[in-house]
Amino acid sequence: MTTKEILIASCWTTAGDANPLPGQDLSPFPLKERIEAASEAGFRGFGLLDCDIAKFLEDHSLPDLKKILDDNGMEAIEIEFLTNWFETGEKRKESDALREKLLTASKVLGAHHLKVAADITGAPWDKEYWIKELTKLGDDAKSYDTKLALEFMPFANINNLATGLDLVNSVNHPNVGLMVDMWHIGRGGTSIEEVSRTPLNRIYGVELDDADAEQVGDGYSDTIHRRRYCGEGDMPVVELIQTLKKIGWQGPWGVEIISEEHRKLNPKDAAKKAFDTT
Repeated sequence: MTTKEILIASCWTTAGDANPLPGQDLSPFPLKERIEAASEAGFRGFGLLDCDIAKFLEDHSLPDLKKILDDNGMEAIEIEFLTNWFETGEKRKESDALREKLLTASKVLGAHHLKVAADITGAPWDKEYWIKELTKLGDDAKSYDTKLALEFMPFANINNLATGLDLVNSVNHPNVGLMVDMWHIGRGGTSIEEVSRTPLNRIYGVELDDADAEQVGDGYSDTIHRRRYCGEGDMPVVELIQTLKKIGWQGPWGVEIISEEHRKLNPKDAAKKAFDTT
């Protein structure tokens, strides 16, 4: 790893017994302990989930959080997860409130990017409407000096690199790009060759992880319960890294380990295992 390459401990990598399901996503460990554990392991970037930030702000401020991150040498901050920005009605109202909170946190903490969700229900979608709404979201992000990394997922409406790239190309906004995640590349049928043809200016975030060759159960349960540490599965992790380096990626490398096995570990052991394998 060169001095230019920074590994980000994603929010789930140090969260302990928490996972991306409603009511189960709040880590039982304090953010300070998790940040210190990640720093000790060698990470120079840290991922923050919206509910963890909200919990921290019950007794502290965003400047307090920035000081903890700075004191532990965290140079690249990832914030997630903005959902339902494409919805209407009550869901949109809730999303807009979250939008303001996450954009504010991104600005104060100097985030490298804010992760933005596709529609994980996989429902039919109106491309022109999405272009309009994502453009508005990009304008908001620009006003907060923040970039958005839209994450495509095999079980979502934006289900592969080609679809995601087509959308961000159509939006053509300097603050809107893609999150490239090894799990979603592998499970979504995207080839490494496709990645090699992706314009560098459309990639705003990268996440590394691994998985077994065969999916078990549905895509969502497989991605939150059965990911592997980098190099311990069957995904072409090395090839993905080499390809991204060839097209010029010099940004941070997120490490997103989500599994039943990993959730049993405390932040210190989890961060060390994730860092060492990556």
